[in-house]
Amino acid sequence: MKFRCERDVLADAVGSAGRAATNRTGTLPVLAGVRMEISGDTLTVTGTDLELTIRLSVDVGGERDGAAVVPARLVGDIVKALPAGAVEVELGDDEMSISAGRSQFSVRPLSLDDYPSQVEPAADAVTLPADAMADALRQVVRAASTDDARAVLTGVLLASDDDGLRMVATDSYRLAVRDLPDTGVLASGQKVLIPGRALSELQRLLGDVEELQVRLGDREATFEAGGTRLSTRLIEGEFPNYRNLLPSSYPNLLTVGKAAMIEAIRRVKILAQDSTPVRLTLGGDTVQLTAITQDVGNAVEEIDAGYEGAEMTVAFNPDYLAAGIDAIDADEVTLATMDPMKPAVLRGVGRDDYLYLLMPVRVP
Repeated sequence: MKFRCERDVLADAVGSAGRAATNRTGTLPVLAGVRMEISGDTLTVTGTDLELTIRLSVDVGGERDGAAVVPARLVGDIVKALPAGAVEVELGDDEMSISAGRSQFSVRPLSLDDYPSQVEPAADAVTLPADAMADALRQVVRAASTDDARAVLTGVLLASDDDGLRMVATDSYRLAVRDLPDTGVLASGQKVLIPGRALSELQRLLGDVEELQVRLGDREATFEAGGTRLSTRLIEGEFPNYRNLLPSSYPNLLTVGKAAMIEAIRRVKILAQDSTPVRLTLGGDTVQLTAITQDVGNAVEEIDAGYEGAEMTVAFNPDYLAAGIDAIDADEVTLATMDPMKPAVLRGVGRDDYLYLLMPVRVP
């Protein structure tokens, strides 16, 4: 195995595939590596933790075909540290040499025989516009849980909905729902639960591509974009019935500028320490944001707003509130409420394809 490749191309390839590699205790040591294979002038790099697999191919100057598994983090750090320009990689009897300019490194490979084999996806591919999918993922994945104690909440639900696709995520404190009309990825009535971690990695792949190919099997989902393939196991289990949380109408409606609200939250939450919520006082033509931390201090800011409904004070986790507002693609956002203890819903003015439901925090 021997090839030459530009440093930045090789660093990106090893870094991208390496994001699926794992150093978790109790896993196979070889899973901490990436598999590098040369065939002609194509280098294929694969990383996997058996749940998530990332494989990508790049053009290189191939001199001798072959394959090896090398430590992902170590090789990634070496390549990034090399001087700019061409990097030469050669596999010897018991080590891989990596050199550029006057710098030369040697790394002992991991067991190639122990590396898991990769199975080609069997499901038919559906092609989607990458920008629409990237936007939807940005809005929804943020609401998925990162706590493995409730595995179903770490996933994003994809369900067929009125000839389109609905994406839903919740961590039990907030809920994000995005509709993609005329997106026929699933059969009528079909739904799948995809790990949020995998979709976060997918977001990274969609920045510079126009199309995304999606294959949804019985146990695995595969996404291909720009020469990179990401495969993930589906989550087994029943996603919560989120529809019961969405009342058909709300009696109280706040309308406020998105940028002004985000900036106000950013300033006020400086005093929202130790899980202190931010209180919104609703009424009249302003909204007042307040944070009070006992024995530390308080912060108050008013911004212009429109409000219809009963005067009230409702409190939220400031990070969750800011994340919901940030996800909205509109200059103005609405906050619809029932009362200070029931879930509130954020939407963009003139946008019905996305909502972000947020549980309030009880305050004295």
